[in-house]
Formats: sequence, structure tokens, C-alpha cells
Amino acid sequence: MQIKSLSYRLFFSAGLVLAAFFALVSVVLEQGFRESAEQALQEKLQVYVYSLLSVAELKDTGDLSMPVSLPEPQFATPGSGLYSFIHLSKKKLLWRSPSAIGLQVTLPPELPPGNFAFLLTEQGRYALHYAVIWKNAAGVEHEYIFTVTEDAQFVSNQVERFRKTLRGWLLALGLVLILIQLILLRWSLKPLRIIVKDLTAIEQGDKTHLDGNYATELKGLAGNLNAFINSERAHLERYRNALADLAHSLKTPLSILRGYAESFSANNESVKEQILRMDEIIEYQLQRAAAKGQHKSTRTLDLTQVINKISVSLNKVYFNKSITFDLLMPVQSLIYYEDGDLYEIAGNLMDNACKWCQDTVKITITLKARKGRREYAVLLQVEDDGPGIPPGKLAEILKRGVRADENIHGHGIGMAVVYELVGLLGGVLEGKKSDTLGGMRWDVYLP
Repeated sequence: MQIKSLSYRLFFSAGLVLAAFFALVSVVLEQGFRESAEQALQEKLQVYVYSLLSVAELKDTGDLSMPVSLPEPQFATPGSGLYSFIHLSKKKLLWRSPSAIGLQVTLPPELPPGNFAFLLTEQGRYALHYAVIWKNAAGVEHEYIFTVTEDAQFVSNQVERFRKTLRGWLLALGLVLILIQLILLRWSLKPLRIIVKDLTAIEQGDKTHLDGNYATELKGLAGNLNAFINSERAHLERYRNALADLAHSLKTPLSILRGYAESFSANNESVKEQILRMDEIIEYQLQRAAAKGQHKSTRTLDLTQVINKISVSLNKVYFNKSITFDLLMPVQSLIYYEDGDLYEIAGNLMDNACKWCQDTVKITITLKARKGRREYAVLLQVEDDGPGIPPGKLAEILKRGVRADENIHGHGIGMAVVYELVGLLGGVLEGKKSDTLGGMRWDVYLP
């Protein structure tokens, strides 16, 4: 599993979260168990204190005496781990249990009568101190502190056993969760493996499109990839077709030129004609091959800015006609297209309008225009005040090499390129008479 893989990253991040969670759970549970064990020990030592109080006897002389036989056998066994002491309020030791012989005395803290104090001593023992006041027969009060201690090893052993058990269960639970996590990761990432498998099949030529039943989150990606694949295939196909057409179309002019080579001066006009024809063929085929087609671009383009640039350039080209450009456009028209496609469409339409117009060209841009039941992203309208084109000839001029007027300079391929490119983009090209200027009006609907 590589570091760059999504599975590794998800597994590693989830593993860190699980490890941190289990560590926190372990600390919290151990602390809770330790406090519970200490509370149980405190209650047990409190019972021992009450048992000592029950057998203690205050004599009339004011002396406190303890019986030889104590209620808890461990008090009588040296080194048993359970020890008891009795002090006067001024911390004077009055009595110690036989089990505490030879041990360092555990000094009690200052305590008000009737209160308990549960502490962990410096000797590593838990001690419970209880202060009482007794009166003798003469009515003299004496303050005593009863202390019962037990080695902390008992609590430590309990906590250690709990820790081992807890960590064992947490480890087993962690392994089970890791296994479940691996299964869930494999199941969750299965759609990605399927789409990668289909892409490999496309690369090897076994499939043409991503046509699987993909997860909802991947349908958009699959659609964009299919659009990209279609665009690249169409682009490649256009190049192949254009090159094939170019090679085939140039055969005849080259053969004619080869025949005229021996008597060039006698066939000067014919040679020029064939050269012009070859120029027309090359220009058309290269423009058609360069057309991108498809509008699945991820870069926005401002159509308003494109029109402004083209109008400035055409004013310089047709400076002798003093053309007035009537521009009805939004301040900004952001759409998703390749700039080459838009320049090709708008440039050819505006150039034709400038050729045919008297002195006015009108450009209109409408965003989110409807045609029939479909809504298009943009409607580009190019109008002029020229003579217009007869309705019966509209279909003809969309064919390559056909011009509305043979006296107008040009190759007759501009409208053919526009028509083909708009179709590749999934749009609609319509030509009609301009209601406002009286000349030609071209409507370009682009999705």
C-alpha cells in the first residue's frame, strides 16, 4: 500500500483516531477503577476502625486499654500488611497493634473530633485516621486518634490486574475494528476501483465510454471524462479527416501544375488559378481541423471582451468604410468555451457583416436565451445593413467554396467553418433578414 494511495491515508488517519481513543479510554477507565478500589479500601478500613473502637476501654484513671485478642487476626500478625495505632490529640503514641511492631509510626494529621482522613502515606500505605473524644468516670475528656493502615500493594495489584485485562480487551477490540475498517474501506472505495478498471479498458480499446453504474458522487466525474474522451476523439478524427481530405484535394491541382511546368508562361493564368485553389483548400481544411468542438472547458471566457477586441480589429481592416458598431451587450458575459472557437465563430460572422454592410453592424448578446423548450447559455446576434442574402441561398453559402457574391474577395469557407463549429459545440446557427437594419442577421445559440 503506497503512501499516496487513498486507502492508506484513510486507514492511517482512522488508525490514529482509534489509537488516541483507546489510549484515552484506557487512562480514564484505569483512573476510575483506581478511585473505586481506593473507595472500597477506605470503607474497609473504616470498618476496622469501628471494630477497634468497639473493643477499646477507657479506665477510670483515664488510661486507654486494648484487649490482647483483637477482632481482626491480621492485627496480631507482624508484617501482615494491616496495622493500627492510637494517638493522643498531641500525636503521642499510646498503642500500636502487634502487627506494627518495628514499623515507623504513621503520624496522624490535625483532625476535629468525629472526622475521618484517608491518606496515602510516605511509606506507601493507605491510612484512615479517625478522631474521637471520650470521657472517663470523672467527666474528664480525652481526645484520641485511631489510625488503621494497609499496604498500597493491594490496590496496586488490583489496578495492575485490571490494566492487563483492559488492555487485552482493548487490543482485541482494536484488531477487530481494524479488520472491519479494512473491509469498509475496500467496500467504500470499490466504485473508484471500478471506474479505474473501466478507464484501463478504454485505454486498451476494450471499451469506448464510461458506461458503468457508478456511485452518485462519481457520476459527474464519469460524465466529464466521457465528454473529454468524446472531445479528444472528435478532435483527433477531425485532424485525420482534414489531413486525408487535404491530401486528396491537393492531388488534382498538383497534377495540373505538374503538366503546366514545362510551359509555364503559356499557362500563367491557369497556374495562378490552381495556386489559389490550393490556398483555399489548405485554409479550409486547417481551420476545420483546428476547431476544438465541445464546450466542456473549465476556463471562463468573457464574450463581451472578445466582441470588443474583434470590433476594434475590424475597424482597422475596414477603415475606408467607417463602420459603426452598435454593441448591445452586458458589461460581462462569462461562459465556458475555448477562446479559439469563439474567435472563429464571432470573427467570421463579424467579418462577413463588415464586407456586406453599408456602414452599420449591430452585435447583440443575450444570456440564458430560450429557443423552443431548451435554454441556451448565450445568444449571439450579428446584423448588418447590407443587401442581405436571398432565403433560397442561405443553405448554399454554408457549403465550402460558395460565396453570395463572387465579386467579393474571399474563399467562401468562413460560413462553412462557423456552421460546422457551431454544430460541434451543440449549438444552433440561424440566418434571416434583419428587422432593424434590413440586411442579414445571424443568430448563434450556444449551450
